[in-house]
Amino acid sequence: MNKKIICIVLAVFCTASLVRADDDYINAIITAVPSLSIAPDARAGGMGDVGAATSPDVYSQYWNPAKYAFIESRAGLSVNYTPWLRKIVSDINLAYISGYYNISETAGVVSASLRYFSLGSVSLFTADGSNLGDAKPNEWALDVAYSRKLSEVFSAAVAFRYIHSDLNNGVNFSGTTSGPEMYPGNAFAADIALLYNQPIEVAGGTSRLGVGLNLSNLGSKISYDENTTTNFIPANMRLGVSYDLPIDEYNRISFSGDANKLLVPSQKVKSSNDPLHSWTTMSAEDYSNISSVDGWFRSFSDAPEGFSEELKEIQWGLGAEYAYNEQFLVRAGYSHEAKSKGNRRYFTVGAGFRLSMFELDAAYVIATSQTNPLDQTLRFSLAFNLDGMKNLVR
Repeated sequence: MNKKIICIVLAVFCTASLVRADDDYINAIITAVPSLSIAPDARAGGMGDVGAATSPDVYSQYWNPAKYAFIESRAGLSVNYTPWLRKIVSDINLAYISGYYNISETAGVVSASLRYFSLGSVSLFTADGSNLGDAKPNEWALDVAYSRKLSEVFSAAVAFRYIHSDLNNGVNFSGTTSGPEMYPGNAFAADIALLYNQPIEVAGGTSRLGVGLNLSNLGSKISYDENTTTNFIPANMRLGVSYDLPIDEYNRISFSGDANKLLVPSQKVKSSNDPLHSWTTMSAEDYSNISSVDGWFRSFSDAPEGFSEELKEIQWGLGAEYAYNEQFLVRAGYSHEAKSKGNRRYFTVGAGFRLSMFELDAAYVIATSQTNPLDQTLRFSLAFNLDGMKNLVR
């Protein structure tokens, strides 16, 4: 079996581009290392996967690291677990650890995270049916970030990330005649994040308006065949807005929304030679020759169906969170993706319990289409406030 085919199959499998075959036009954007796009924490997971401008928390590394500059505690750590395609298999999952240290209000905040995505065990065969063994494909990424306030209401952050993707882990292809060898892929990327965080005095206390922007995974392409072909990693632009409103001394509610667009070019392009279609599929060689930077800018204007299709590439989500005494939290949300771009549409619900030293969050997904790999999946996050733990020890 050609190793490139394995790579493509696994990428499609991970991104759950399980769009219906009876759709008239399908042009989902496919990337390598799709696990980088999986929301890692249950707090945002209970609010429709929104988080670019929500209140700062230990999970901000993924959504918008600039939020750390406004966090109040000195340090925090989180552990997150997300099952993947749980209705089909039981051994695919995402594990995610994040943490931060607040140096001082003027010196800024340093943070880091590690994500590990396991695709379980996959049996591989050659074209003539010979068993190559069981692979244990996996993807992982390690990143560090620095954030600080630029003014009383504005902050910025930059993150650097190393990405490793091994799709034939544990299998030796040497001596086979099944096509080009496939190797682990490596890539480097950076995030640039901004946050506007404005307190507003209202009758119930101090409300907060947040507007956040996170340009993530801006970096190199990745190759599994020693640069014979290259693939785009999921470079992404996320813009969000959030408003926290205190009802009274004990009750608070917030409303948030995110708009999300992959900065990855379409492999389908406009065609002037085919009278039956307005598009044609770019060759793998031509697609590989597009540079990362060219791909980021091209992604805004290359949809075969024009501007209307470009708008369909924007995935959006809405979420709400109610908190009682900042200890008991209830969440709900909705996320929407166009049919031709993947058709992932789902409602989410969640809850959280918070004490001074830790917070436990849970989220549940209710899909409205059959293309969501998290449908009917329960995921958990556990966060520790190191200031609270220190005070407890004292």
